[in-house]
Amino acid sequence: MARILLIEDNDPIRTLLRETLELEGHTVIEAHNGQEGLDLFRQAGADLVITDIVMPEQDGLSVLMKLRTAHPPVKVIAISGGGLGSGEGYLEAARLLGAAKVLLKPFATAALVAAVNELLPDAGAPPPVSP
Repeated sequence: MARILLIEDNDPIRTLLRETLELEGHTVIEAHNGQEGLDLFRQAGADLVITDIVMPEQDGLSVLMKLRTAHPPVKVIAISGGGLGSGEGYLEAARLLGAAKVLLKPFATAALVAAVNELLPDAGAPPPVSP
């Protein structure tokens, strides 16, 4: 399965998303803010990054821009519930900056699983059998 970096400052949301992804068989690395997430990505890498947008230390849009510059192939799912501005506005900005998928909070965990499966269709697929 995939190695996923989950960047979310809200502890209950991060826990719910981590547990959901782990039930799907993924390995999840957690970060509490954007700066911690970038540091973890540099150290451990990931097949997919899921980042909140409105966070302390470094927001998700900055994380997305830095990942696009330094690691263009990595796929990113941006999530946001709004904050001071409109959640949809933040997510549109994330889409323009290169997020592969965006989800507006609150969303069903099934929507997250579907987005992950769409972006990583071969994650966890058994290796081909040689004849």
